[in-house]
Amino acid sequence: MSLNKEALGKDNTLIAGVKYKLPDVAAAATSVTEQPVAAKTGLRTERYPIFGKQYENVVIESEQLKGAVYYLMAGHGGPDPGALGKYNNHLVAEDEYAYDVTLRLARNLISEGATVYMITIDPNDGIRDDSYLKVDKDEVCYPRLTIPLNQIKRLRQRSDAVNKLYVKHRGSFQRMIAVHVDSRSRAENIDVFFYHDKRSETGEKAAKILLETFAKKYREHQPGRGYGGTVTERNLYVVKNTYPPAVYIELGNVNHQRDIQRLIMSGNRQALANWLYEGLVQDFKTNK
Repeated sequence: MSLNKEALGKDNTLIAGVKYKLPDVAAAATSVTEQPVAAKTGLRTERYPIFGKQYENVVIESEQLKGAVYYLMAGHGGPDPGALGKYNNHLVAEDEYAYDVTLRLARNLISEGATVYMITIDPNDGIRDDSYLKVDKDEVCYPRLTIPLNQIKRLRQRSDAVNKLYVKHRGSFQRMIAVHVDSRSRAENIDVFFYHDKRSETGEKAAKILLETFAKKYREHQPGRGYGGTVTERNLYVVKNTYPPAVYIELGNVNHQRDIQRLIMSGNRQALANWLYEGLVQDFKTNK
């Protein structure tokens, strides 16, 4: 946008027939992960190998989330890939795409001073910019527990991990965020939507802030499109049985081709993480 500010239309739209400049992609990709950036700006970097080689160096931009603790639970994993879709003869597994968005969200939160725990952990899948994310079964539960095949045991294991950490951080601002991709009819194109526990007013408030953040972003970036996300209560195991206020997020429908198109683009996965992060910052400022 800065390169082309004189050639953009209203609300930074592109105009047919106009030539636009593109930034140096290679330089842009490396600039956010190399130590010299911190040296130039006076900011510090911290290394988190969980994000992968390209993204492991995180520049700490501010401490606006200092004191906030987040438990990020990417759905499924281990023996359970979750919902499965197909696109261009490639298998699209819920757990891989939910995990990638969750990692990106974790990195955003850390960059603003938050304490973040990944409850579902893949030891070698960092943030990936591929369209088709390889399906594997080596995910573990925090800190390094083998994920059981039985669904109830799996959900209990994750809830227990969160609750033990919650006690450790008692008195801090805490949130549990679960990230999934829904499975519905092939004909149903859906927007990102949110669940909370019916007993949690704080969880409901957080979910509504996230909803409004997404609605605002769609108004900014796709005016006229509309946004059909919702906030509803639901009796979900990890939402009901974890101590911190919780929000359960569905990113789309893995059976709908247009939803899959959105998910396989790494830029869209980053946008999802960015918007979730912005909503969580607002939640922290509003409800801490």
